Amino acid sequence: MKKFRVYVTYKPSVFDPQGDTITDAAKDLGYQTVQAIHVGKFFDIEVDDTEGTAAQTVEELAEKLLVNFNLEVYRYEQLGED
Repeated sequence: MKKFRVYVTYKPSVFDPQGDTITDAAKDLGYQTVQAIHVGKFFDIEVDDTEGTAAQTVEELAEKLLVNFNLEVYRYEQLGED
């Protein structure tokens, strides 16, 4: 079994009101060096790789189910094997 983490974030051109609110709050707390905080999400996926297609499965899941390509981009990494 292989483990992957898929990171999904807004495209740079998409307004991120939650990230802006958190950035403002950080500055209000005295963290003036913080320039921007961006909000995203991640998914941990475990895939049986007996057929050698785990990475392909993760890419297909991301593109068909996890990512809204109008607003978001993704990347993934393999975390390990069991």
